[in-house]
Amino acid sequence: MTDDQRRVPDVVARTRPLYTRPSYLALLVLGGAVGTSLRSWLEDRYATVAGGWPWVTFAINVVGSLVLGALLTSLARTGPDAGWRRRVRVGLGTGTIGGFTTYSTFVVEVDLLLRDGRVVTGVAYALVSVVIGVGAAVLGVLGARAVTGRRAS
Repeated sequence: MTDDQRRVPDVVARTRPLYTRPSYLALLVLGGAVGTSLRSWLEDRYATVAGGWPWVTFAINVVGSLVLGALLTSLARTGPDAGWRRRVRVGLGTGTIGGFTTYSTFVVEVDLLLRDGRVVTGVAYALVSVVIGVGAAVLGVLGARAVTGRRAS
């Protein structure tokens, strides 16, 4: 066996997608379960009044955007996407925050508002959610930049 043939498994292991690695898949599933459970609890605890502004989903998505912007920027500015940073990104970022935020519920709520004849509320909710969500992500990025300073080499 040549040296090149012995190195192939190392290259394959480094380039294999994260979702095919059991340890990363476990982090993703565990984080997703935590985030989804927290969102579900909040939505059950603070139910939206029929036809009203869906404040819980709105708050969840805005907070999630802020936290994800801050988290990913902090991780990126403090070193390479490897080791513990990658595990935090997958488990906390993609898993927990991805499970916590909810685009599908947002879309269903917009649809229900529109079908119920609450067109102004439905359109306003859709537009404000997107604009405030993007703004929150930008604030998260700027906040993380201020805290982390210059990117590590």
